[in-house]
Amino acid sequence: MTEQATEEESSNALESSEEETTESTEETPEETPEEEPETFPREYVVRLRQEAADHRKHASDRDALAQRLHAALVAATGRLQDASDLAYDDAHLGDPDALTSAVDELLARKPHLASRRPSGDVGQGATGGPEAVDLAGMLRARA
Repeated sequence: MTEQATEEESSNALESSEEETTESTEETPEETPEEEPETFPREYVVRLRQEAADHRKHASDRDALAQRLHAALVAATGRLQDASDLAYDDAHLGDPDALTSAVDELLARKPHLASRRPSGDVGQGATGGPEAVDLAGMLRARA
């Protein structure tokens, strides 16, 4: 019987607390949001948003072009096998010394990234120009 009494008391307490919360919400007047007047005309805001979108597109195009220019400058040095091995940095675009020092530092850390293109005489292919054949000289040498 005591269990039933405690259950009834807890349910009564719960109901009374629910009634208090509903009464408290009913007592406060509902605030209706008043419509604020437009600060700027809608056409102006739409135009500003369009301009901002255009600027974002131009900025992304500029980033893509800058990365292509960086890859071309690194490839022009001829010191790296793959130009994408050197990470992009804005400082490399305007300062050739910074680009050279960055390539030097990368090759010092990772020499296997160096260009493996042979240069100079490697002992293959045609050497020298074509020699003129002197048949009369050959006959005189054998005679």
